[in-house]
Amino acid sequence: MSDSAPRRDTRGIVDPSELLARVRFRRHTPAPELRSYLEHYWLIDWELPEPYATHVVPHPSMNIVFQQYGALGAPAAEVRASAEVSGIGLGLFTQKLTEAGRVCGVQFRPGGFRPFAPAWPVSTWTGRRVPLTEVFPETGTEAGGSKAAGAGAEAGAGAGACHAGADAERGAGHAGADAELLSAVLSPDTDHARVAALDAFLLAHGPTADPAADQAMELVDLIRGDRTVRKVSRLVAATGLSARSLQRLFATHVGVGPKWVILRYRIHEALERAEAAGAAGGPDWAALAAELGYSDQAHLVRDFTATIGVPPTAYARGLSAP
Repeated sequence: MSDSAPRRDTRGIVDPSELLARVRFRRHTPAPELRSYLEHYWLIDWELPEPYATHVVPHPSMNIVFQQYGALGAPAAEVRASAEVSGIGLGLFTQKLTEAGRVCGVQFRPGGFRPFAPAWPVSTWTGRRVPLTEVFPETGTEAGGSKAAGAGAEAGAGAGACHAGADAERGAGHAGADAELLSAVLSPDTDHARVAALDAFLLAHGPTADPAADQAMELVDLIRGDRTVRKVSRLVAATGLSARSLQRLFATHVGVGPKWVILRYRIHEALERAEAAGAAGGPDWAALAAELGYSDQAHLVRDFTATIGVPPTAYARGLSAP
């Protein structure tokens, strides 16, 4: 299993240069005991003179998100803080960031969340954002909240930026965790201290050994890293599992089916290629469609448009516009 440093790409973020010009975004490596299960921690701080809408195509990853809205150093009564578990987002996530805020997030490897919450299949949380106390009841108090706060995903800046901001609109108080936990994660001035608090929280909740989780993580890594894996039948052949067993493994430990994961990584690749092309107007879409395993260019265009909201050529032109 992976033990590498955090990714440096921005896969999943729509127009990442615009977002990163407005927020301070960092990724950090978790404690050694956690690295097999996590992609990274992601931290975001912002102080904006005017609202900004960010758009993200989420990764097939679970996230835990601690968030605070209000000017740093402001009186406690003027600060809103919350914590939530964010399941895999099925569509494009759009979030408006306003004023000032801070988010400390945990992005799990696809398949890596179940060892920390073994009581439920991961598909329980797909498409949902729920208070931390719903998944980890011992983190709450009677004052701990009932509403989910914040927003869910991944791109660790693909699954990271999409989580920030919803609590500001909902006006929730200390929801989803007790005040002591929220303060331990969100109050420190240094990244090192915030990371240490995240480590302490996760180590107190697992992980529980789970060979099926190990297998799920390895299979998603195969999908992400091997472009020849274009169909579920390729995974069936590689694993010896039946198609039904593979679907069950992904439902319980990843949260979405293997076909969905394959398609999501295709869109991430197409999005990144369009961004890299810049003023050139995008890649050779027909060649990219073939490379990614689409039957034709039209199929890629349909998937891209359905996910992002605009055709790939229009998206590339928008990036290159002054």
